[in-house]
Amino acid sequence: MAISYKDSGVDVERGYQAVKLMREHVQSTYTKGVLGDIGSFGGFFAMPKDMEEPVLVAGTDGVGTKLKYAFIADKHDTIGIDAVAMCVNDIVCQGAKPLIFLDYFATGALSPEKVATVVSGIAEECRQSGAALIGGETAEMPGFYAAGEYDIAGFAVGVVDKKKVINGKDIKAGDVLIGIKSSGIHSNGYSLVRKLFGEDKAELEKYSEELGGRVIDVLLTPTKIYVKSILSLIEKVNVKGIAHITGGGFIENIPRIFPEGIGCEIVKNSYEVPAVFKVMQQRAGISDAQIYNTFNMGIGMVVCVDERDVKATIAQLESTGESCAVIGKTVKGKGVKLL
Repeated sequence: MAISYKDSGVDVERGYQAVKLMREHVQSTYTKGVLGDIGSFGGFFAMPKDMEEPVLVAGTDGVGTKLKYAFIADKHDTIGIDAVAMCVNDIVCQGAKPLIFLDYFATGALSPEKVATVVSGIAEECRQSGAALIGGETAEMPGFYAAGEYDIAGFAVGVVDKKKVINGKDIKAGDVLIGIKSSGIHSNGYSLVRKLFGEDKAELEKYSEELGGRVIDVLLTPTKIYVKSILSLIEKVNVKGIAHITGGGFIENIPRIFPEGIGCEIVKNSYEVPAVFKVMQQRAGISDAQIYNTFNMGIGMVVCVDERDVKATIAQLESTGESCAVIGKTVKGKGVKLL
């Protein structure tokens, strides 16, 4: 008796249907650098010609266990946004303009409609960040994932003129740290989030007075993308360093941009910490140091500028729709001190 690939759990026809449903979303992201008329196994993109010494900056990331809440809610249109944001927010920290994005989607039994919904979110945020979605991989892996579950990861490449790379080397004691508001938890710390809020669908769908919304909606709020605001800012202001506040929170991420011998002081009450973080800290019973070492605490990006550039920085960020505040300063030493 013959056993086909379909008999083993892989239906190539579903793959073809998924590609068909994705095509419109993918093509909507194409920029002038995309060379879509050559090749088929790799995506092609022409390098910009307006830089003296273009340098490529690459980043890759996933969404983590936040995916569990997408499965529980059967809501898949925002997870792609998270995948893009986690990658492009990283590379823009070096001053790089995103050029291209690739995605990886793997599942046990392929649902063309579901993968197309995920890709629609990817495409939406590729357009927002200016990155062209030039390729990806959709893998059907029967027996490897639980029914209805999947994993997703992304890979982004950007470019910056070498003389304009932002690497923090000029940061000195007395510089000012400006925090840019996050949209919520973003995509880090969800192993702890799931411990604190659980995975009961009925409870997650309830309205929470503490959170000001349905729990599931708060937990699935997509990661904010800062690319346009940051690129506009660095054209107007001398930004010395930029930190994307991801896993490790303030404690791990902010010092990554400092040169040797420089640390910082963060004033916790310099801005309003969103309710979800207060609720989680109370439920977890953990210290400030622990929670600031896990979550973004309402600040998705931190930029470091000279004291004389603070007003111009805030004005520019606000002109692009961002909410921001001075949250601290750099000092001689190392690490982060919470005040």
